[in-house]
Amino acid sequence: MLAKLRGFVWRCFMLAKKKIVLSDGREVDEPRSMFLLWLILLLIATWASARMTGFSLSVLLTRGNEFFIYFARMIPPNFAYLSYIWGPLFDTIKMSLFGSVLGALLAIPIALCSANNIMKNKFVLNLCRLFLSIVRTLPTLVVALIATYVLGLGTLAGTTAITVFTFAYIGKLLYEQIETVDMGAFEAMEALGSTKTQAFFSAIVPQVLPSYIANCLFNFEGNVRYAAILGYVGAGGLGQIINEKIGWKEYGNVGMILLVLFITVAIIEFISHAIRKRIT
Repeated sequence: MLAKLRGFVWRCFMLAKKKIVLSDGREVDEPRSMFLLWLILLLIATWASARMTGFSLSVLLTRGNEFFIYFARMIPPNFAYLSYIWGPLFDTIKMSLFGSVLGALLAIPIALCSANNIMKNKFVLNLCRLFLSIVRTLPTLVVALIATYVLGLGTLAGTTAITVFTFAYIGKLLYEQIETVDMGAFEAMEALGSTKTQAFFSAIVPQVLPSYIANCLFNFEGNVRYAAILGYVGAGGLGQIINEKIGWKEYGNVGMILLVLFITVAIIEFISHAIRKRIT
């Protein structure tokens, strides 16, 4: 066992060749391992990234405790502020839920046109994939900021940003799931005279529906957290009052907001996990 381990380490780090004896008695050389080369390139890229971003471990070690100082100021939370949180909290949940549902529904047509086992037209296929890629590159905060200029301040801008993010996220996952399904049942139904639409709903949908619902629930969990950040650009919800209270240095109120947000997200995650476990 030790000899095999030494041989593996030698081949990985010393780029040594290993003789392989074939069944006919011939000897061939095993291809050289590229592990060491990729490891060196990774280390160089990491070092260059640290230099370019100004990362300093000494600053992190000496001033990292400042994070805990600010968190300590939030304890104990100001429970008297609880009555002011319910409205923004429900706004956050409402725009997360509506944006998640709308984005997930809009993602279905684009996912169908992006799956190569459903869409045979290469132009439409590549165009839809390109569109999804472009939408995925748009940061949610930027979309929310643009939406506040177009639609005005408030939860409508936040809902729009969440819809766009969900559309791109679910669309990508859904078309990849469609491409991995067993097409045997689909082709058999077509051979028996069913239309493509009938075959799709009878053979493809049952295979992808559990994963689709699970991904939508998981995305909704994340959207509740993201929606709390969107308030920083005027998209309403909890993020708006978090921004205000941090600016006014009312850390007890911030602590209460974060506590309520944590409990809300925990409840949503528990319910979502139970539903995902049941359907899968």
